[in-house]
Amino acid sequence: MGTSLIGHIDSDCFYVSCERIRSYGLRGVPCGVLGNQGACVIAKSYELKAYGVKVGQPIWQAKKLCPHAVYVKRDFRWYETISRQLLNLLKTLSPSVEYYSVDEMFFDASELERYFDLPLFDAAQMLQTLVQDEIGIPVSIGIAPSRTIAKLGSDSAKPFGVRVLDSDCEVFLHSQSVGELCGIGSKSERKLKEHNIRTCWDYRKADRLMIRDLLTIKGEALWWELRGEAVNPIQTQRPPHKAIARGGSCGGKTKDQDRIRAWAVRNIERLIEALDHHQVYAGQISLQIDANKTALWLGRTPLAAPSASFRTFYDAVMPMLEAAPRTHPISHMHIIAEELTWRDKVQKSLFFEEPQSPLDKLKREINQKLGRFAVRSAETLPLQEIYHDATHNYDICDISGKMCF
Repeated sequence: MGTSLIGHIDSDCFYVSCERIRSYGLRGVPCGVLGNQGACVIAKSYELKAYGVKVGQPIWQAKKLCPHAVYVKRDFRWYETISRQLLNLLKTLSPSVEYYSVDEMFFDASELERYFDLPLFDAAQMLQTLVQDEIGIPVSIGIAPSRTIAKLGSDSAKPFGVRVLDSDCEVFLHSQSVGELCGIGSKSERKLKEHNIRTCWDYRKADRLMIRDLLTIKGEALWWELRGEAVNPIQTQRPPHKAIARGGSCGGKTKDQDRIRAWAVRNIERLIEALDHHQVYAGQISLQIDANKTALWLGRTPLAAPSASFRTFYDAVMPMLEAAPRTHPISHMHIIAEELTWRDKVQKSLFFEEPQSPLDKLKREINQKLGRFAVRSAETLPLQEIYHDATHNYDICDISGKMCF
């Protein structure tokens, strides 16, 4: 949907801010949120950042840097609750809102002045105050003719700032490194620097065709966006998934085959649950094994027919797991459903097999009624420590509808 003004609202230290809503004692003190089964810091307050603690840092290192900080376990169900409150609030004052991620949203800002009956900058500050009062979290806001400039604006205004920019924002773009652009990774940044493109203004002034040669059509889209041309519109509905994956950390490095199989089965069960939610079947299953955040092995198994059956997935994954190298301890695993088919569009053949068994359906019904993982495979028994802690039962990928992670 086209609009002349795009807003970007970004929550400040979102996970910590959510924890501070329900725990008043966390306000004003160094605070970190732990993930990866409590092994590392996945979010930090500005007070903790001041001690040099970084996201992804092991907890033992963080405690050395700031022994008196408070560390809490992540709770994605709670964060989703707050995130959807913010989404619903924005929808009351904007014609269209994009649920970009759990803590970031784009919105059509063209009605903001009329809604608050104030000039644009003052209206954005009123929105900021409204979010703080109604939901309880601090946010930063950027408003610009394109989403790329709006996001640069909010990022540069943190914490708890507002920045309104027009398409002639030369001084601002001079101050922003190309590495700050969403979509420019370290590899792309190196390519650009080889052509003496170091700031967003350099990027904007560069030859369009050269940018396209270097960074494909996505890089060219950024070039237009930096000129204030909104070529990446607000998307109010997430496009259908091309693939769905479930997995993540294996709770530390391991070569224990029982634990590795247990993680594989848990991820199969999570994957089937996701396919049920999106009402699709998979035509191919892939297994990726990682060691120290580096892809170690990838296998693929085409399925005879579209499926969301535990037995079918199990029979596809386990031979791949056996074929994977065992020389390195693995740290992460992902099981990926590909070649997705809508369930109401499956064509039945002469040898058609039901994509889910009565046991699959019974298991789903019981878990929907009694709680996630109330019924699960006995092969996941080696992961008792995971099932004893309810914070592990819901991950950020289980929050549906957002555009990205």
